[in-house]
Amino acid sequence: MASTRFPPHFAQTDHRQRSLNQMRSKQLSLEKYIYLNGLKGRDSNLFYDILLENMQVSILVCSSKVGEACVNYSHIWRRPEGLYVSIEDKGRIRDVLATWPNFNDGRIAVVTDGSRILGLGDLGANGLPISLGKLDLYIAGAGIKPTSTVPICLDLGTNTQRYLDDPLYIGVRRPRPLAAEMDEFMDEFMEAMKEVFPTLLVQFEDFSTDNAFKYLERYRHQYRVFNDDVSRSHSNSHSVFMLTPVQIQGTGSVILSGFTNAARLSSAASGLPPSDHKILFLGAGSAGIGVAKQLLSFFTLSGLSPEEARSRIYTVDSKGLITANRKGLQEHKKFFARTDYDGPALTDLVDIINHVKPTALLGLSTIRNAFTEKVVKAMCALNPRPIIFPLSNPVALCELDYQDAIEWSDGQVIFASGSPYEPLSHNGVVYEPGQGNNMYIFPGIGLGAILSRTRHVSDAMVEQAAIALANSLTEEEKAAELVYPRLARIRDISAQVAFAVIRQAQQDKLDDNAYLRTLPDSDLLGLIHDKMWQPSALQLRSFTRL
Repeated sequence: MASTRFPPHFAQTDHRQRSLNQMRSKQLSLEKYIYLNGLKGRDSNLFYDILLENMQVSILVCSSKVGEACVNYSHIWRRPEGLYVSIEDKGRIRDVLATWPNFNDGRIAVVTDGSRILGLGDLGANGLPISLGKLDLYIAGAGIKPTSTVPICLDLGTNTQRYLDDPLYIGVRRPRPLAAEMDEFMDEFMEAMKEVFPTLLVQFEDFSTDNAFKYLERYRHQYRVFNDDVSRSHSNSHSVFMLTPVQIQGTGSVILSGFTNAARLSSAASGLPPSDHKILFLGAGSAGIGVAKQLLSFFTLSGLSPEEARSRIYTVDSKGLITANRKGLQEHKKFFARTDYDGPALTDLVDIINHVKPTALLGLSTIRNAFTEKVVKAMCALNPRPIIFPLSNPVALCELDYQDAIEWSDGQVIFASGSPYEPLSHNGVVYEPGQGNNMYIFPGIGLGAILSRTRHVSDAMVEQAAIALANSLTEEEKAAELVYPRLARIRDISAQVAFAVIRQAQQDKLDDNAYLRTLPDSDLLGLIHDKMWQPSALQLRSFTRL
C-alpha cells in the first residue's frame, strides 16, 4: 500500500477555481455533469462550496441541462447514489427503506417515479438524477444537512420501449403498472416512509401529470408531502366558491411572486390599480389553466371577489379566444371561458390583444416564437410597461427570446421566462431578465417545514412563501426593476421564505416545534440562518491508495 500526500504547495493555490476551470473545460453539458458528479463523490464539501458560490452551476445539476444526464443515466452510472424502491419490492418496502444509511437523520426526501422528467417523457429508473439534483439545491440553497437528505427513485417499470430493449438499462424491465397496482404500491410506500423516517418531509417530483395531482391530493393531509412542480387546480366547477382557499405549490408560487412584482412596476408606469390588471394566457392545457388559477390569488389579495378575479383572466388555445359558446369545449377550459363575447371567433393573437386590452401576456403554449414582433408591439401600444412572461421550457419552446423582447419594446417590457437568459445591453442600458426558477421557493419551504416540524404543508404556507419571495428584493434590486431577486442571495431568500412558512404553520396550528413560537421575529430569522449547514473549509488531508 503506497502512501500519497498533497503536493507541498497545494495549500497556496485555489483548488475551487481549479475545479471550476476543469468543469468549464468540458465542451458538453453531459461531460460537465459527469465531472461534477465525480467531484461530489470525491469531495462533497468542495462540490457544495462551488454550488453555493456559483449558483449558475445549479443549471447542470437540476434544470433542463440535467435532462441529458437522465436520458443517458444507465450508460453513465458509476456508483450507487440514491435509493431505488422497485415494484418488485411490493410487500417488503419497509425493509428496503430501512437499508438507507443514517435513516435516523432523514429529514427530507425527493421522490420521483421517472414518468415525466423535464418534458422528456417516461425515463423509468433513469430519473434518479432529478431527485439527486433537487436535493443538491436544498443543500446549497437552504443549508439542509447533506446526511439528512434521501434521494429516491421508484422503479415501477417504463413504457419507453428503447429502455426496455437497452441491455444497459438499470431498471426493472416491465411496463408501468395500472392504476390499482400503482395505488397499492404508493399506499405501502408512503406508510413505510412514515415508519422508517418519522420526521421526513416528502417532495414528489416529475410524476406524470395525472399521478402528480392524484397522489398530492391523496396524501397531503395524511403525510408531510408537497410537490413543487404541480400547479394544483381548483375544481372545474363554475361555482365561484370553489376558487378558495388558494391552492398552489412550488411552480405556481414562483410565478405568482414574479407577477406580483411585475404588476407593481407596470402599475407605477400606468397608474393602474393592481386590481385592474388583465392577464391573457396563450396556452390552455393543464399547465396554462393551472397557472391561471393560481394567479387568481393576485386579484383576491388585491381585494377582488373570486368571481371578479376570474373575470380578469382570458385564455387562448389553438382555436383562439376561449368562449363559453364554443362547441365541444374541453372540460378544463370551461373555467375561464368568456361569457361576455358572442361575436365571430377571434383567432389571431394580435386581434385578441386589441379586443381584450391585457396588461400582461403569459405563454405556456410551447410554441416557439409565438410572441412575434407584432404581438409585442401590440402590447406596447396598450401599456407603457407591458408584462410579458414566456414561460414555456426549454428555450427551444419559448414563446419569446429576451433580446427580441427588449429590442421590439425598446426596453419597456417587464420580462420573466421559464428558461434562463443572459443580461444584455440596449441603447447603453443593461437589462436583466427574470426567470421563474423553482429554486427560489422549494428550499425555503423545505427548511421551514423541517424546522417547524409541520404535520403537513398547507396551501396558506406555500402562498406565504410566494409573498415572502416577492418581498425579498433588496433596494438595489428594486432600483434595477427586477421581478426576482438574484440567485447569488439564495441563502438569504430561503431564510425569508422559511420564516414565512414557519409563521404560517404556527397560525395554521400545524407546527410541532413549540419553542419557535416563543421567539421574536428577529430571533427566529437568526435561528434559521444559524441552522443552515455550511460546507467546511477545504482542508488538506492525507489518504492512502492501493
